[in-house]
Amino acid sequence: MADLLFSVENTVAKITLNRPDRMNAFSDEMINTWIEALETVRDSDEIRAVIVSGNGKGFCAGGDIKEMAKGNGFFKSEEDISSTGLARKNSLWKKIQRIPLLLEEIDKPVIAKVHGFAFGAGLDMALMCDIRIVAESTKLSESYVNVGIVPGDGGAYFLPRLVGVDRALDMLWTGRVLTAKEAKEMGLVTFVVPDEELDRFTEQYIQKLISGPQQAMRLTKRAVYQNRNMDLRSSLDMISSFMAIVTELDDYKQGVQAVVEKKKPKFD
Repeated sequence: MADLLFSVENTVAKITLNRPDRMNAFSDEMINTWIEALETVRDSDEIRAVIVSGNGKGFCAGGDIKEMAKGNGFFKSEEDISSTGLARKNSLWKKIQRIPLLLEEIDKPVIAKVHGFAFGAGLDMALMCDIRIVAESTKLSESYVNVGIVPGDGGAYFLPRLVGVDRALDMLWTGRVLTAKEAKEMGLVTFVVPDEELDRFTEQYIQKLISGPQQAMRLTKRAVYQNRNMDLRSSLDMISSFMAIVTELDDYKQGVQAVVEKKKPKFD
């Protein structure tokens, strides 16, 4: 069975981590397939949204500690990874760090459906997504400090943007485990739902997204993320260009007409 499952159904792509016997810890095969899946999502005109989830008892434990103890894990490559720090750096760059970079290129909604646990790089993979829907019994932790490493996949970038510098450092320095409720109160996750409602809630949420005006939603996502590094004048210039584009599309005409007629809009 593949370490990562990828499928597309009714315009929704599903990326499912599939090493339940190892708590969905990363493997070389998983990372390679993940990269290929994200490239497909980025380039496909048919895919409207993505759900990332994990099989088994939890979402993802991050790096495979047993493999890391052998000198593999994050750093598995064709080179003798035990030889130099440079080889380990390059392995990170060529493998797991490709995931956040590819996600940055995807304007479609990416939803993390999280249950059980999300630790270390597993939590960071959820943080890279746009929306995090979390079962209420889930435990979350930036656990890198427990094995004496740094968040090599982008956690130090994403985490403080969500919870602030002080809370990010507290989580990274202590590795403390948060409940889903605590994570929600910190702004770390978007929704917390009863465990038995996780699948239904996520499905209903994704249906809302795929039925919306797709180009307007994608440009909105791009604007939100790019605004983090722009001044006001640049932001307003960019969004006026986006407005000029979307008001030429059928979605705009259909939406306006539906509002005038007091009907629910139906977008292509």
